[in-house]
Amino acid sequence: MAFLTLEEVRNKARSNKAYGLESRDILEEQFDSFNINKTYDIFLSHAFLDAEVIYGLKITLEEAGFTVYVDWYEDSHLERGEVTKETAVVIRKRMQSCKTLIFAITQNSEDSKWMLWELGYFDGLKDKVAVLGLIENSGDSFKGQEFLELYPYVQRYGSIFVLDDPFEFLELWIKR
Repeated sequence: MAFLTLEEVRNKARSNKAYGLESRDILEEQFDSFNINKTYDIFLSHAFLDAEVIYGLKITLEEAGFTVYVDWYEDSHLERGEVTKETAVVIRKRMQSCKTLIFAITQNSEDSKWMLWELGYFDGLKDKVAVLGLIENSGDSFKGQEFLELYPYVQRYGSIFVLDDPFEFLELWIKR
């Protein structure tokens, strides 16, 4: 089993860019197709500074058959750089329409104003959280903050995503 690398998801994002737009622009452009009643397999909690990486991860997860909520994609009107009650209301509503939360960790994660709040809210709401550590080089190990060991880690085995503890296919875990 292996963790995804930053290079791999960046390359995925770059190979899927339309008309040379930046990842944030592509995600924001697709807001018009948002359906308020849509449900998702995954709420992708992430650092706003990781736009390209998160876009590539979103594509990778969708190619594996999952539906993925990313705030820039669905709710580009939100001000993610500021903590407001209005944004929290929208994010809570979106979390309620998601089956799981995947906590995507990079070096930028500790600077996020929202990630820990999303983790705590979703864990209390649905108790269905997993951690996906994005590493610099294949073969690197991932070690997140100690409290993240409370949750299973998402890894990849070939083209299949699995949880490490206990071992389970991500697809089956989401469905149960």
